[in-house]
Amino acid sequence: MIDFTVALAGLFVGFVVGLTGMGGGALMTPILVLLFKVQPLAAVSSDILASMIMKPVGGGVHWRRGSVNTGLVKWLVLGSVPSAFVGVLIMKASGQGPALQEHVKFALGIALLVVAVGLIIRPLLVRGRKPGESMAPVVVKRLPTVLIGIAGGLVVGVTSVGSGSLMIILLLMLYPKLRLSELVGTDLVQAIPLVASAALGHAFFGDLHLALTASILVGSVPGVFIGAQLSSRAPDSVIRPALIVVLLASALKLLGSTNLVLGAVLVVFLGAYIAVLLSGSRTERAALVKS
Repeated sequence: MIDFTVALAGLFVGFVVGLTGMGGGALMTPILVLLFKVQPLAAVSSDILASMIMKPVGGGVHWRRGSVNTGLVKWLVLGSVPSAFVGVLIMKASGQGPALQEHVKFALGIALLVVAVGLIIRPLLVRGRKPGESMAPVVVKRLPTVLIGIAGGLVVGVTSVGSGSLMIILLLMLYPKLRLSELVGTDLVQAIPLVASAALGHAFFGDLHLALTASILVGSVPGVFIGAQLSSRAPDSVIRPALIVVLLASALKLLGSTNLVLGAVLVVFLGAYIAVLLSGSRTERAALVKS
């Protein structure tokens, strides 16, 4: 039976994924665990299966627009597909019953913290770009790209987080001149076989709840389609701070943090993010004066 509150959450998460290429597992899984009290393993398994159906919707929009670097997709998939399946096996081997649930919950909390830090430093990675620089052809660095795929696949297999949030940050670090629209499109397309591999692993070894997956899809499929259509006009400066707050709060709650510690960490991280934005504004003004 469809749970329409879960479907509404899926609509929001799908929209964010289509708009920015990130936030799928990083938002949906903690929402299921913290708000809907779903067991961590069931949340990870069901979210990954939903992502397997959701990702092609957003990826198809970017493919038709030509904002996908097929060379990068090929080398990312080479690393991510086998490692995603291995990630599921590692998760399964880490324990049984309550012990396994706690391991998944802890791994999810750590992954969300890493993603939140990546979102904060992302403006620093983009800032050095010069006008027209992103039009230059991107030379694929094969081995580092495969290693990014391996790292992202392992994290996705264990936590369902990383196919967008983590891998976009790593790709930005390796390819700072890649156009942002192409970055989002490339990541969405490479995530299709990655998430399919992880979903296959969870079908064998996870805890799939098909009714939960269906509820997620009812909202997330139209959400990701609408978000992908608007991605060229994504209000990144609004979306990123909201994602940082949600991810940090979710991560700290999953790791058992008290409300006092949660509030203090949110203040520190948001302060760091604001400082990054202000320093960027000063840099841009100084460059305009010099020119």
